[in-house]
Amino acid sequence: MIKKQKTIQQEVSISGSGLHTGKQANLTLKPADISTGILFKRTDIANYQPVKLSVEDVFDTSRGTFLRKNSAEFKTVEHLLAAITGLEIDNILIEIDGEEMPILDGSSKVFADLIISADIISQDAEKQYLRISEEIKYENPEKGIEIIARPSEELKISVEVDYDSKVILPQKAELACIEDFRTEIASCRTFVFLHELQYLIAHNLVRGGDVNNAIVFVEHLPDEATAKQLAEFFNKPDIKVSEQSVLNNTELCFENEPARHKLLDLIGDLTLLGLPLKAEITAKKPGHFSNIEFAKLIQKHILNGNQSSF
Repeated sequence: MIKKQKTIQQEVSISGSGLHTGKQANLTLKPADISTGILFKRTDIANYQPVKLSVEDVFDTSRGTFLRKNSAEFKTVEHLLAAITGLEIDNILIEIDGEEMPILDGSSKVFADLIISADIISQDAEKQYLRISEEIKYENPEKGIEIIARPSEELKISVEVDYDSKVILPQKAELACIEDFRTEIASCRTFVFLHELQYLIAHNLVRGGDVNNAIVFVEHLPDEATAKQLAEFFNKPDIKVSEQSVLNNTELCFENEPARHKLLDLIGDLTLLGLPLKAEITAKKPGHFSNIEFAKLIQKHILNGNQSSF
């Protein structure tokens, strides 16, 4: 069956603070014409014209996917991009009056719900895809990272993670078809270990952090001084750790929510290729840096004329 390109019927907006900058930003999604693709615009910068962002525009992957284009930055774009790809949107204009996307609940769910509220409509043009003609592999043996893409008629993704942790056991997540994104992947939130969070807080790197926008896993119970520091940072009078070793009794959406979130991030990062990908992808211990390097390999493969058709 031939699929049509899709956009939204009406503009919708949402506001929220960025996870890393802590700055409030207003985000608006607008319909876009056939074959326009995904466009970004900074409305707080005079005369800034809509731009397409690509893997070549990524300048930092240490705490999310950060991009810079024409002297403007667009930070933490992966959750929004995952929602756009997950709902099979081809053409859309993203306007924002700040440098970082709102973190909201740390997943793609709110973005997905926002897009659906704008009414998804089909356009009078055939949907376009990127296809590969041979296996493409990225690996970092020292870190145990391996991401492989093989030719396929549909996008299928399998992700494995292993943090050598007693609270996040080795786990796997799969997405058999993109239509399952909203129910199986979109609600899965970003996560961090408590010791990592303490470092980030100490270095003022999560100014918009909150117990409501990330899952905090606890390897060791915090001492009194640490508990007090966390209570002050989160502006919560009482900080607790659940039986599942999660800060403040946050309930997981799925037992393997961390692996599912890594799958979400991979979808969002691969969206920077510009068109939806048809491939079967298996990923071990993926992260933003490896995702982007993997996307660059796919881009190089296609630019060298190796795109297949079926």
